[in-house]
Amino acid sequence: MTTDKFSAQEQAFDMNTDTMKNLVRILHAREEQVKLGGGQKAIDKHHARGKMTARERIDGLLDEGSPFLEIGLFTAWEMYEEYGGAPSAGTVFGIGRIHGRDCVIVANDATVKAGAWFPITAKKNLRAQEIAMENRIPIVYLVDSAGVFLPMQDEIFPDKEHFGRIFRNNAVISSMGIPQIGAIMGYCVAGGAYLPIMSDESLIVENTGTVFLAGSHLVKAAIGEEIDNESLGGARVHSEISGVTDYRMPDDKTALQTIRDLVSKLGRRGNAGFDRIAAVAPRRPASDLFGIMPKDRSKPFDTHDLLSCIVDDQEFVEYKSDYGKSLVCAYARVDGWAVGIVANQRSIVRSGSGEMQIGGVIYSDSADKAARFILNCNQKRIPLIFLQDVTGFMIGSRAEHGGIIKDGAKMVNAVANSVVPKITFIIGNSYGAGNYAMCGKAYDPRFIFAWPSAQISVMGGAQASKTLLEIRLSQMERDGRHISEAEQQELLNSIQNSYETQMSPYYAASRLWVDGIIDPVHTRDVISYCIEIADNNPDTPRFNPGVIQT
Repeated sequence: MTTDKFSAQEQAFDMNTDTMKNLVRILHAREEQVKLGGGQKAIDKHHARGKMTARERIDGLLDEGSPFLEIGLFTAWEMYEEYGGAPSAGTVFGIGRIHGRDCVIVANDATVKAGAWFPITAKKNLRAQEIAMENRIPIVYLVDSAGVFLPMQDEIFPDKEHFGRIFRNNAVISSMGIPQIGAIMGYCVAGGAYLPIMSDESLIVENTGTVFLAGSHLVKAAIGEEIDNESLGGARVHSEISGVTDYRMPDDKTALQTIRDLVSKLGRRGNAGFDRIAAVAPRRPASDLFGIMPKDRSKPFDTHDLLSCIVDDQEFVEYKSDYGKSLVCAYARVDGWAVGIVANQRSIVRSGSGEMQIGGVIYSDSADKAARFILNCNQKRIPLIFLQDVTGFMIGSRAEHGGIIKDGAKMVNAVANSVVPKITFIIGNSYGAGNYAMCGKAYDPRFIFAWPSAQISVMGGAQASKTLLEIRLSQMERDGRHISEAEQQELLNSIQNSYETQMSPYYAASRLWVDGIIDPVHTRDVISYCIEIADNNPDTPRFNPGVIQT
């Protein structure tokens, strides 16, 4: 009997592994597809003009062998298809090291619609600036863009979070003492011309870089003047006549080397002082994550097993381990960094009062525990790691009479007012208010990532689909229409397919609800680098426990 049980566990582990491996295989294939930008023909055309691609430029800036944490790779995934698509929203950005210095690097991908800005492109660039401001790290802009994508100008131009906010942020970032360097390596047109020029220093590449408020065609149409783009706003003009740019570069490679030289001379501001010691390998290999995470998202598993693949061995101290068992709260280390972990427990557990608790649901005692733990981490200046696999808060008369709303509010309040860096990973379910309480996008995580197994929505797919079906049937009945059971099933399938698409991590990544989708085996490395990035900001606010009543 014991042997049979062990064999069943092994079989489940292997099936889980196969499922996750397939999800990761799809992830890597899609990554390679997106990284081609506008496609090989567009890349060849780019090279023929003597220009490096956006990704080649970033590689030329980074220290050899240093990490590059790309943000928003899947931005605009399956969006704007009526215009031929916009892989990565025509912009590549992330954080990497230049002369050992963590920097945000933003590069327009001119192989995608000449680097034109779609609505989501503006959101992506604002995210880049947000990361630079939150972590007090330099930002480098590699500009090669034809400007706003005119067919969608009404969705990018006038609002608070639209195009103009980027130039407003340019000014704010400089006032914060955060260095900005802009390199004009292609077209830099209209409002976009302000981006590199509002940076602290600007470079322009000869023969390929041009910057002007209006190109030659518009100039002729508006005022009748005939002039070519190079004579209007090329490198010689802005280096010798207008004085708009600071450095004239003969080619892309020289421009990138000059940026590296400028960054190498930046002064240091100190750091936040997050605690780090020598790292110890986790007790279990990262590859075990594939087998621990169930292929059936309703099946239980023990979060402690998952954490044993991520945290340093023998550095795990669980807070209130016998109380509020549907959440695991613990002090640990990840690659030597001290962290506080808040993770959903999907296994079915028995609370201290003897009550059975359904996995993935947040109960009153769990919410109370998490709120107090978050307070402690803020007081001790320990970064918080949230691992989301949550179906929401507990419902029903017993939960309501027990004050679930009050206790849930405590937890949400604690997350909202937390001042230490919060790094969130959506590893499974992320439904309803559980997304908020576990530091979803609306609660300002410093970084937020999803595993390929993630699902994000206001409620689970089955419940939502049945609810939507009931609403649709009620509307039909009011209109005097009655459909057969077969037609009802067909309608339900249609609703489920649509809802499943919107729950996908790719749907979330496309809209920048998450910073990216990662291979689970990289979780430990991503946590470590994110904390290292956050440690660059010595001005982390002091925590005021008076703002939270527990």
